[in-house]
Amino acid sequence: MQRLFLSSTPSVANLSDSDLSELDVAQTLSLRENSPEAKVVSEAITPAESTVGFDEGVSTSSDRTFETPCITGKEPGCPPWRVLSSTFVTIFLAEIGDKTQVSTLLMSAEFHNPWTVFLGAGAALLATTLIGVWLGQWLSTRLSPRTLDVASGILLALISASLVWDVLQM
Repeated sequence: MQRLFLSSTPSVANLSDSDLSELDVAQTLSLRENSPEAKVVSEAITPAESTVGFDEGVSTSSDRTFETPCITGKEPGCPPWRVLSSTFVTIFLAEIGDKTQVSTLLMSAEFHNPWTVFLGAGAALLATTLIGVWLGQWLSTRLSPRTLDVASGILLALISASLVWDVLQM
């Protein structure tokens, strides 16, 4: 973020980071590189936070550019950790209490060898995940994302209906 410390306006110089982000300096002052009113201290500036160009002064809110969010993970500048963390949280929450976890729990209790069960279950999950990643990559080259979303939704709805049907038949 770039902070503007204004020698002629001490109240602005004492603002916190959150206050500075809310302040529209361009509406208050027109700063130039050689302006005696301002001393610019650059810390770390990103395109999403500001579009400061000293030839034009500080940009106004109408011409600011904002960073697009990482939705697909393919956006420029999208860090890999965002995709990694999103994938981890999604799969972790989906697997809690899942039949795979219950099966692993039962096998660990039965065989009294938790590390062997852990390695076997981990290898199986790794293999099924690898198949899912390969299949997803292959399908993404042949079908649109919308088609994949609709097909996945229909498949999950059919699986849910099948499970409900089985429960009602008991």
